[in-house]
Amino acid sequence: MEKQFINPPELPRWEQSFSQVVVVHCGSTKTIYLSGQVSVDRENNLIGEGDLKVQAEHAFANLQSALAAAGATPADVVKMNIYVKHYSPAHAGVVREAMRRVFHHKDLPASTWLGVETLALEGFLIEVDAVAVVEE
Repeated sequence: MEKQFINPPELPRWEQSFSQVVVVHCGSTKTIYLSGQVSVDRENNLIGEGDLKVQAEHAFANLQSALAAAGATPADVVKMNIYVKHYSPAHAGVVREAMRRVFHHKDLPASTWLGVETLALEGFLIEVDAVAVVEE
């Protein structure tokens, strides 16, 4: 078993805290673990302050970039967790719309949506992490 730690240049640089992507190669399969993606650019600037729609779209775009860095696509995702600050059912449509821009295939991953009191940094409204599996 081999582990590969990836911090793609198009994503924020937080190597002092965590790796953006960890790939575990085992036989002919690789499992890809994606750290929670939020709405920031590569310089760690918050995108869409106070706007869940903008933040959700950017977080899912960052998730797609993390997948691509590991040689995967959204169709390879088997599990996803979505954390929304102060979630209410009224947020479901906004989150689902952003998710479906990236996950537009028929077979969606298993997922858990959680409302949380706060996220890692002030201003974050949504965070998305995932696990993907790819045959090598």
